[in-house]
Order: sequence, then C-alpha cells, then structure tokens
Amino acid sequence: MVSGAPARTAGDESSVALTRRARRMYRMLHEHYPYAHCELDFENPLQLLVATVLSAQTTDVMVNKVTPQLFARYPDAAALAGADRDEMETLLKPTGFFRAKTNSVMKLGAELVERFDGEVPPRMKDLVTLPGVGRKTANVALGNAFGIPGITVDTHFGRLVRRFGWTTEDDPVKVEHAVGALIPRKEWTMLSHVLIFHGRRTCHAKKPACGACPIARLCPSYGIGETDPVKADKLLKFELAPGATNPYAASTPVLPGSPTAGASAPAGQGAVPPATAGAPSQPRGIPTSTGATAS
Repeated sequence: MVSGAPARTAGDESSVALTRRARRMYRMLHEHYPYAHCELDFENPLQLLVATVLSAQTTDVMVNKVTPQLFARYPDAAALAGADRDEMETLLKPTGFFRAKTNSVMKLGAELVERFDGEVPPRMKDLVTLPGVGRKTANVALGNAFGIPGITVDTHFGRLVRRFGWTTEDDPVKVEHAVGALIPRKEWTMLSHVLIFHGRRTCHAKKPACGACPIARLCPSYGIGETDPVKADKLLKFELAPGATNPYAASTPVLPGSPTAGASAPAGQGAVPPATAGAPSQPRGIPTSTGATAS
C-alpha cells in the first residue's frame, strides 16, 4: 500500500536533496527488480549490437524470435556483410522496417570487417561511428557485453526520469548526462535495467499502475495513474515470450538492503515469474569480468 506524501519535484528541491532522493529511488527499484537484466538474447558483443539495432520500433521478445536464425545463418561480421539481401530481409521482416534494418546490419558488418577486424570495439567513440549505432545502442553494448557502465536512454527511461523529477530534459544525451550526475557511474548499467523493467511492467506511458508502485511515496508524479492497489495490480505487464526466463544477474551492484544473489523478490513486488524457477544466475552474454575500457 502506498503511504506518505510524495517528495518535492526537482524544481523546488536542492541538488543535494534531489541526488539523495534519486539514489534512494534507485535502491528501492533495484530491490524490487533484483533480477533486472538486458532482455535481448545474445552470446557475444556482435550479437548484442545487432540485436539492439533490430530492436528499434519492435519488442525484445520479437527480436529474440528472429536472431537465432539470423546468427545461425550469419555468425560473424564478414557473413553479415556478405549476406544475401533478400534472404536477410525475409529473416528480419517480423521486426518491422526490415529493408532499412537489413541495410544497417549489412553495412554494420562491412564496417566492422574493414575498420575493426570484424570485432566490436569496446569504445563509445568508435561505436557511434558505425551504421545504425547511436549512444543508446552503444551504451547497451558497452554495459552488457563489455561490463563498461553506460546509461541507456530509451523511451521508458526518458519517461520515467522525467516523471520522477530527476530531470526536465527531453534530449536523450542531456538526459543521460543529467541522470549520470545523480547516480554513481558503477551503477549506470543496472540503473538502466531497473528503470526499463519498471517502465515496461508498472510505470506505463498511458496507464501507469501508481497503486502498485514501490516508489510511489517518493515520486512527484504519483496519482497520474491508477492509485487503487487492486486495480493497479491488474495493470502490471510482463513482456515475456512463452517459457522465457528472467535469470538473476550475478554482476548486479550490491546495494544496502538489497536481496543477495539468488534471493526472491517479495511477493507481489516484481517477483520472478514462475517460469524463472531454477534459472541460471549468470545471464547469457554477460561476462564475469572484463579489462575493456570505454572512451
């Protein structure tokens, strides 16, 4: 049940108070979604980069249905660069905008072969020069394939941080920098995961489930959605493919009061769906360590 008055908005609280509130909200959301992770399936940096490019204007679930066949047929950058265009368009058609995406993926493969020996570079300055790759896609790759902290400003993330009163910016780059100033750098990747999870499941664009929100008492936007707990609970969504699992991320940052790895979330508060029972603790494609650096 939601209790307590909402916090002040960013417009009338000090920068110190805003930082403290933002970090507290993040800690609470991380406790609520201890299993938050990248929902695109991948086994290496190239697969994640391509999958993220394909995720534009579609769901991660749809991308995950398409990529197994895509990567089985075209397993590396050279294969993507030399792909049969008609065949790739057929494979990518379910994701929408398949002609443009085919063009981007083939050019991406060619650029990687020509400039980086077929490997995905672990540097922001290089990634954003690749076809179809902007800062959002680059941060997804850096944070999840290389373990380099990055903030992924997608539509969910941008909507939530504005509702939270963390920033009033609309430009994704300005949002990234504004939020990055509030949350420690080492937490940026997990911050992105938990906010995206919360946006997909609870804080929806049109009908946010305010009455089922774990941070309602700290949110200045509380009340824009359904506040009745029973009705709000019915608005919760899980964008999961049938039989999909939500493994706990072993590399999640340790926060004060956070559940330990493998612990279950409280019932009714972002608990792992039944299909996740027995899921591995290490998500696919996330390295246990890395020496890469971003610049």
